[in-house]
Parts: sequence; C-alpha cells; structure tokens
Amino acid sequence: MAKKKRTPAQAARKAKMTAKDRKTLASLVGMADGVMKSANRGRAPHLEVPSRSLSNVKFNQSRKIIEMGSAKNRRELFNLSQARTYMQTMLVGRGCKELIEQGKTTSIRGMYYLLKHTIEGTREETFDDQADCDPVIEDVEVTLNALREELHVYASNRGSMVGNITLVDNGDEINCARMGSGGYAIPSIVEPEIMQFVECTADFILHVEKDTVWRRFNEDKFWKEHNCILTHGNGQPPRGVRRLLHRMHNELKLPVFCLLDNDPWGYYIYSVMKQGSINLAYESNRMAIPKAKYIGMRSRDFELCDLNPSVTIKLSDNDIKRANQIAKYPWFEKKKRWQKEIQKMLSNGFKLEVESLISKDISYVTQEYVPERLAKGDFLD
Repeated sequence: MAKKKRTPAQAARKAKMTAKDRKTLASLVGMADGVMKSANRGRAPHLEVPSRSLSNVKFNQSRKIIEMGSAKNRRELFNLSQARTYMQTMLVGRGCKELIEQGKTTSIRGMYYLLKHTIEGTREETFDDQADCDPVIEDVEVTLNALREELHVYASNRGSMVGNITLVDNGDEINCARMGSGGYAIPSIVEPEIMQFVECTADFILHVEKDTVWRRFNEDKFWKEHNCILTHGNGQPPRGVRRLLHRMHNELKLPVFCLLDNDPWGYYIYSVMKQGSINLAYESNRMAIPKAKYIGMRSRDFELCDLNPSVTIKLSDNDIKRANQIAKYPWFEKKKRWQKEIQKMLSNGFKLEVESLISKDISYVTQEYVPERLAKGDFLD
C-alpha cells in the first residue's frame, strides 16, 4: 500500500508536545515496532486488539462501573479475512501519530478524509465510508488504552455549561457565569493539558437531558439561585460532556444530579453516565460517575404533579422492549426502587418528557419540581 506523500512543510512541522502527547506517541510507535519485530523474526505481522464484544464486558460490583474483560482478537496481515482491517488499523495509527507530531487535531470526519484514498495499483479504497473508519479509531483507542482525544481526534461539540466555575480552555480563561443565554459550549477535548479549573464555588452539578430544558433553567438563573453548575448533552451526552462531568465530580468533589425524560432512553442515558457504556467499557474509568443521582422525571410524577393526560406519550413496542432490557442490566436488576420505577412506567403505558412540566407553569420545573426534590433528597441511585 502506497503512503500519501507529505509536503516538505508538513514533514518539518513539529509541535511542542505535552508529557501525555509523548506517552501516546510512544504507544503508537510501540504498536508499529511490535509489527516490525514480528516481520523481522519471520513471523506473520499481527496486532492484538482487545475485544469490544458484549461477551467481554462485565459489571464490577465493588467499583459500580462497566469494565472490559481480558479477551483479545488477533488481527493478521496475511489472513485474507483480516488483512483490510489490519491495514486500516495501522493507517489510523499513522494518522494519529502525524497529528500528535504536528500539534494538530481533527474531527472523526476529518480523520476519515485524511486517510481515505485509492490504494496504488488497485481499485480498492482504504475506507468505503465513515462507518468503516469509526470502529477502527475505537480499536486503536482500546489497543493503546488511550482516549480518542489523546490521539488528537475529536467529535463535534454538543453540550453547554453555565454556572459558578472559572476555567482555562487552551490558554483562554472562561468565566462560565458570564456566558450569556447560550452558555459555554463544552468542547470534545477537555483533558487537563487543555482545560484547567481555576475557581469553583458551586455546590453541585445539575445535568439535564436537552437544550430546551437547559435554556429554561439558564433563563430562570437556577444556577445562580441554587449555586450550581448547569450542563446538558443534547440527548445522550457526548464523550466530552461525560469526561468533563467526571473530572468536575472527582477533582472538584461536586455531586452530580440528572434530570432526564421518563422513558427507557432517559433511563439509558442515566445508566451510561453512572456506570459507563457497554460499547465504550474501556473508558469507564475516565467517564463513569457511580455516585450520580437520578432526580427525574419519575413514573409517579403523572399523579404526583397532577399532570394533564394530554401530555403523556404512549409507549411503543420498541419502548417496552427497551425498558425490559434495561430492567435486566446487572446494575438495575438488584435495585428494588429501580425495578419499581420501570414497572410503574410499563403499567402506566406511557412516557413523560421533562417539558411536560411546562403544562403546570413555564417555570414549574425550576421553581418547584427540582428544588423540592433536592431539598428532600428525593432521587434514585
């Protein structure tokens, strides 16, 4: 496979690296060196890639997080069924190495285009599409035990923050209490080398599911009245949001409370934030927040808040199937209150969005619902 030629300017462009950059670069070089050593010994070049299958994922009861097991998949150059994926893995490794050396970052989409080309002398493409590239980036992550962001690859920003915290983002000091109506856009890369916490006087973090709910809390200055940090992830929070929440929880000792929709997908968002993601089990140590609490919405809120039947949304067959799957997760299965919560939703036959509370009053959620539950310690664990 012919390599893309770099211009002299590209080849000479070396950036000052952090200690973490040097460590990640050494891991990338080590991965390539291992292949070369096998070849020099007359052995088939291969990689040992940790398996990301469900069968290799376990729940650590003592640590309360999802972890990856020890199973690995052997990826060989001279195995016809594995040769293409092998080549792609090395190609991604090379791309990440060049980004680190140049002090540059790129999006997942950018990495795809950076590496996509027709292999010389063939009609074969390195990657057919984005979906062909993304899993290989994750394979390199787990092989090196490095965050994607440590490889200088990021996802699009999706999430905002406002509240009583001042931080430094890539050298710029940001006061998150003075960010206007849109708040501070949480970046994909929030590692200590890029982001440092300068001052924080907040007492806790309130994470809400959607931007529309977040805007209500921000407009009502909930974060100022209750001295907190307010975040959202626009649905399932991206890794940058989860990583930042993890850092603030562990480094600043801030409790995390979640306000999510009363449906299987809201339950799943909470599960991912609290225990980690099955698909990204190898990142749980750096993202999961086992002590996060679920404020709502709750299945009982229809009666408790005296909501109008018109705000309910009938459960679909897919909702019911997903709810039953979640009820069987090991971290939910033995919790009686969670089992009661899920069964109550199923017996209701409907789900509720946080926005349904607006039917009570435009600011009911910020002035009554959440303050009352915080005051009473009324949440699920």
